Amino acid sequence: MSSTEFADGKILASIQDGVGRVVFNQPEKRNAMSVNMWEGMGQALDIFAEDPGVRCVVLAGAGDKAFVSGADISQFEKVRNNADAQKEYDRLTSAGRLKLSTYEKPVIAQIRGFCMGGGLGIAMSCDIRIASEDSQFGIPAAKLSIAYGFDMVRALVDLVGPAHAHMILMTGERFDAREAERIGLVNRVVPAAALEETVAKLTATLAANAPLSLTTNKRTVKAVCADRADRDMAKIQAAMAACFDSNDYKEGRRAFMEKRKPVFTGT
Repeated sequence: MSSTEFADGKILASIQDGVGRVVFNQPEKRNAMSVNMWEGMGQALDIFAEDPGVRCVVLAGAGDKAFVSGADISQFEKVRNNADAQKEYDRLTSAGRLKLSTYEKPVIAQIRGFCMGGGLGIAMSCDIRIASEDSQFGIPAAKLSIAYGFDMVRALVDLVGPAHAHMILMTGERFDAREAERIGLVNRVVPAAALEETVAKLTATLAANAPLSLTTNKRTVKAVCADRADRDMAKIQAAMAACFDSNDYKEGRRAFMEKRKPVFTGT
């Protein structure tokens, strides 16, 4: 497994056994996201998107203290010191955010430690969130006199509902992994020692499943959550038809009849 560095080594990308892995590598700042880290994450995702051998992607933080603790506040005075600067910050980081939120392959957030603010936004943009028991969550916007964008708030409401979203946003307080699991913010909580193994088993399952089915079902779930006017039903129907016309569908039927594991190629 070789690793490629982006953002001056603060984003690490690697591929192994059909799984692309992005590591937020700024542990001295609890993996807080700088502007160039957003760009680096987008570059890593592009590599994985273009590689048909990559079946799913994992996002994780370096070390055991944080997934992503939020935006790099040390940059705020320079790049987010007023409303106009915030617009420019959004422009600089929007490409990476858009790539993650519209990514076609399955994305898993492997969460350990702090998952705060913009870091929680990253996790919410993933399809599945697995957290260690020692994880901490929160959106401290109210403690900084800032407001989060519509897309992030909508993602939060979609996951936990308006009542829990109000509590999270209005208090700005931290809450633990079990509370995150209770309100539906994460899929599963496991002991810290079992986090890597749990995610590895999950990615092995996804990597063995039919790629066309994974991407089509992901697209459909997103469409269900989107406004009716934003749903491209023709695209969804075409993707569904492609699944049924695929070589993989033939392989799946043959494997079932022959009582063996299917070997999918994404065609």
